[in-house]
Amino acid sequence: LLLKDPNLLILDEPTNFLDIRTQILLEHFLCSFDRAALIVSHDRSFLQATCDHTLDLARGKLTMFPGKIDAYLNFAAEQREHTERSNAAIIAKQKHLQNFIDKNKARASTATLARSKGKQLERLQTIDIEENLPTAAIRAPVVQPRKGPAVRMIDLAIGYPERTVASGIVLEVEHGQRVAIVGDNGQGKTTLLRTLVGSLDTIDGSVKWGHHCDIGVYAQHVYSALEPKQTVLEYLEDKSTPGTTTQQILTVAGSMLFRGDHVRKKVQVLSGGERARLCMAGLLLGTYNVLVLDEPGNHLDVETVESLAQALNDYKGTVLLTSHDRHFLSLVATHIIEVRDGTARAYEGGYDGYLYYINREIEEGERARMPTKRSSKPAAVPVSTAARPLDAKSAEKEMKTLSKKIKLLDQQRTELNDQLVRTSDANEAERLNREIQSLEMEIGMAEERWLELNAMEF
Repeated sequence: LLLKDPNLLILDEPTNFLDIRTQILLEHFLCSFDRAALIVSHDRSFLQATCDHTLDLARGKLTMFPGKIDAYLNFAAEQREHTERSNAAIIAKQKHLQNFIDKNKARASTATLARSKGKQLERLQTIDIEENLPTAAIRAPVVQPRKGPAVRMIDLAIGYPERTVASGIVLEVEHGQRVAIVGDNGQGKTTLLRTLVGSLDTIDGSVKWGHHCDIGVYAQHVYSALEPKQTVLEYLEDKSTPGTTTQQILTVAGSMLFRGDHVRKKVQVLSGGERARLCMAGLLLGTYNVLVLDEPGNHLDVETVESLAQALNDYKGTVLLTSHDRHFLSLVATHIIEVRDGTARAYEGGYDGYLYYINREIEEGERARMPTKRSSKPAAVPVSTAARPLDAKSAEKEMKTLSKKIKLLDQQRTELNDQLVRTSDANEAERLNREIQSLEMEIGMAEERWLELNAMEF
């Protein structure tokens, strides 16, 4: 697709099956793409990195916002709060006027004033606020915190009878950790996850789970194989722990958007996203102290993914998961296991640190290729204006200047964001957003230059 040199790209969920490195490479391409692109995605990090305008489709209405998705979501929330405050003030004024009218309309001396207040009351109208669309209010199972190892991998080799995917794996996951298993496509993330839960046999070595580990699994091979003739309610009743009441089951079903007659739907008529949510609801009704989740956000909308992230952060058990959603992993993961080059190893640092490492690796690769591309068409550069190599002192001086510039620009951005929050004028909001975008671009360029200088060796 990209080799055709299009003047318009229309991408529907482009990151769904891309590993993190490929996502970042696609981001770099789109950021340098000088033509139009229309992108539909549930990946908030990807949208934030690539799109400078936001289209929101809700309740049959399409809204255009001249800014990035984070700015739009903040703006929409602030506008709603502003409208709610305005409505509260209007309602209070309406009550005050109505009380005055009721007390004075019967008196001859004040009847005229009461009628005047009545006209004033008629002009006071609240602003319609659309109800929020229903979203999943997810709550993780309530379990007692535990200490010690949850699972040990001892000289583990994983794969299939005809092919070993990774070997020599020696790792330990502690109770209470939320571990993201990451790596490029085909390296063995899902294979490792399925081996840990016994869906695949080990090639060599062993997997040792701790005592009293009760494991709940969310994966495509699980929710794709649900009994088609069961109803939603019947499935959840089967998955519930003994003693769970029907009302408790219906409450959890409702939190995953199965409400009213929806609980009587058969599994065979459910969409992929509905089956995924049903499987998740089944986990929530259990008492699992270990959750193994393979791409839990694939069939969930942005709001549901946010709710799931919050629930997992509140969860006192152990979580092992894979996901292509960087925003989700950044919110959830406390530890990283990377599957790469035929083995798996613990990565020291959180997910944001891992992402920084991947970005640096990609940027260094791109810089290494740049001289080759440029050498095919050398450009004549006057000697007087040619860039001179920096020494350590010059680099340090430039870095200090850049740090001051970034700090100043960041202060300006904060001030503009404060103005954006306070304004109720759409035109003013559009102007402020344009200024904020310009500042963000300038900050990004300054930060990129600072990182480039910081990475130099003298």
